[in-house]
Amino acid sequence: MSKFTDEDDALLTELGVEVEAKKDTARTPREERIIAGFEEIQRFVAAHGRAPQHGEEHDIFERLYAVRLDRLRVQADCRSLLAPFDHQGLLASATPAPDDAADDISDDELLAQLGVESGTSKDITELRYVRSAADKRAAEEIATRERCEDFDRFKPIFNAVQSDLDRGIRITQPIRKEAGFLKTDIKAGEFFILGGQIAYVAEVGETFKAPNGESDARLRVIYSNGTESNLLLRSLQRALYKDEVSRRVSEPSAGPLFASESEVDDLGSGTIYVLRSKSDNPIVAANRNLVHKIGVTGGDVAKRIANAKLDPTFLLADVEIVATYKLYNLGRTKLESLIHRIFDPARLDIEIKDRFGNPVIPREWFLVPLFVIDDAVEKIKDSTISGYVYDPKSAALVERRGEVTRG
Repeated sequence: MSKFTDEDDALLTELGVEVEAKKDTARTPREERIIAGFEEIQRFVAAHGRAPQHGEEHDIFERLYAVRLDRLRVQADCRSLLAPFDHQGLLASATPAPDDAADDISDDELLAQLGVESGTSKDITELRYVRSAADKRAAEEIATRERCEDFDRFKPIFNAVQSDLDRGIRITQPIRKEAGFLKTDIKAGEFFILGGQIAYVAEVGETFKAPNGESDARLRVIYSNGTESNLLLRSLQRALYKDEVSRRVSEPSAGPLFASESEVDDLGSGTIYVLRSKSDNPIVAANRNLVHKIGVTGGDVAKRIANAKLDPTFLLADVEIVATYKLYNLGRTKLESLIHRIFDPARLDIEIKDRFGNPVIPREWFLVPLFVIDDAVEKIKDSTISGYVYDPKSAALVERRGEVTRG
């Protein structure tokens, strides 16, 4: 089958659609509902970095997904059907739920609180509250994700890009629809971060007119996990919009984030870096995707973290770089103080022992989502950050009340 006739489930979590059955393998309505329900769980995992959990402390949607996942795991036919789509290992990595977790509140009871009618059956295979493929599918906008047969040819490219990101040679920038990100910005050779994977636009097919009159093209997109998809240009654009943490990877020669170029009288240059700890500390491990160290350095970030596991500042553990932002015309010390003040309400309260048994309280770690840090950087860029402070309850930057401290 030609690569330009397959359709993509790699972007289903962003597009909110089901896998379209291949022409030679028809699926029953029951199977399509099972897949659709599983995809909703996958979208939750992609957004939160963990499987849905039971318990009253979690919201109604998460509890519903947890019940649904439990039922899918115990049904052999469901596991067999979903195995090709389970790239997150949800069916194989089951964590035993409390004995009464699945029966604590039924799907119908959960749905009633949501104001959705589920029908009379409690069987997960019916999933009456999930829209059918026909309702959600747009013609020619879906593509089936498949194994990239020639990934060996692309693997060195991904390794090089990751190395550039680690060393600060490339930076990642959030994608903002309101900033004018267009289909024409997606070209062969571009790199994006989508759904936690680096996506490489390897090929752009011939341009054609879509039913709505706009121009479009079929793409070949390679993902860093060794898969690929052939989706429409507008589908990738839409997926990048819908993924709140999607990013564009710059070219190595791209200019700095806060100035078009370095001038002789610049105040200084440096890099804002965001790190994630690999510590096995219970507090850190329980909040792995939220605990970030935010700092500013004038040197190489990779060198800065080289001895992390020996440094209490880094929680005596290795770290990974999750974002970097190159800057000019800003004093590094003042900028770092400003960032820490903004996120002070979410500062991580943790004490560790150094190598000599002395207590240390690291001060640069915060419980804050990466997309909020992106927002803060944007506000630093447009000089409005001094009017905001982080609100842990809403997980967002909010306008500071009262007198505004100029930063």
